[in-house]
Parts: sequence; C-alpha cells; structure tokens
Amino acid sequence: MSKWTDLAIRVQSIAQAGLAYTEGGYDRERYEELRDIAAEMISCESGIPLETVRTFFCNETGYQTPKVDTRAAVFRDGKILLVHEKNGTWSLPGGWCDVDQSVASNAVKETREEAGLVVKIFVLCKALGGEFHENIETTEIQYFTREELPENLADEKTPREQILMCFDASENPDWKNMFD
Repeated sequence: MSKWTDLAIRVQSIAQAGLAYTEGGYDRERYEELRDIAAEMISCESGIPLETVRTFFCNETGYQTPKVDTRAAVFRDGKILLVHEKNGTWSLPGGWCDVDQSVASNAVKETREEAGLVVKIFVLCKALGGEFHENIETTEIQYFTREELPENLADEKTPREQILMCFDASENPDWKNMFD
C-alpha cells in the first residue's frame, strides 16, 4: 500500500469517527468534506471511479474499527491494573482497535492513553514507566488483588470472569494462550 493510500485511509477513518461523535452541524459538514477528500485521494491513486470508491470506502457508519476490542492485563506485585472510567465503572485499559493499529500496538496505545503507562506486550503486560493523568476517558487508576476487585466493573468491556482469567494466566507459568 502506498503512503498516499495509507494517508487517505487515515483521513477517512478520522472523518468517520467525527461523523459518529459530532453533535454540531458545522462539524458534520467538515467531517463529510474530509471523507469526500479521502475518497478522491483513493480514486486518484487507484484509478477507480470516484462513485465506486465512495460506495465501498464511505459506506460504514459509527467508529471505524476492525471491531476488535483490545485490553491490557498489567500486573504489579500480584495486583491487576484497572482504570476508573468517566461513567463510574472499572475496566482493564483498552478499547476498539484503530484501523491503522495491530492488536498489540493498539493495546499499548490504549494503555498509554487511559493509564499513562508505557507497556511492552508479550501475552501479559509489564509497565515500563509513565504516570497517570486524568483524561477524556478515565479519572484514575488503581491496582487490585483478585479479592479486592471492585463491584462496579464495566461488564460490557471486561467482565469479572475475564479479569480472573488474567490472574490465572499471570500466576501460571504453564498457561496456554486462549483466543475467543
């Protein structure tokens, strides 16, 4: 893929996210214009007619993502890191995988954005440094033991069973990777 195509895909992705979340008419017009510019860029680069590009390139609504939710299980002294979200629930740091990110790089990106930590991923994560700053998604971070997990978990993101599975993986050197 050419750099030009990669940039057009990124512009289209930003425009689609803007269209999904904006509430203002002026902003909506600007995001639609960005999406049209990205389609024109793809058309010029590929030689595919503009209307064909628009049909396939600009047809999805909502946040543009491969619809893979990545979460980082970061442990310190036998405790797992959770982020406290603006809605009052707790969750493993993570989120929708951006179109230009791998699962691993997205987990690193989300952990840095939400918890202020730099992590290196193998199967489980190890914090390498950084510090938390309140942001648009999270208000604080805290490490919890298995027994201390808060009641108000974000079940739609990381149910208690999945967090407990992370503890099991962290504590068992013979753990076999699982994908669901």
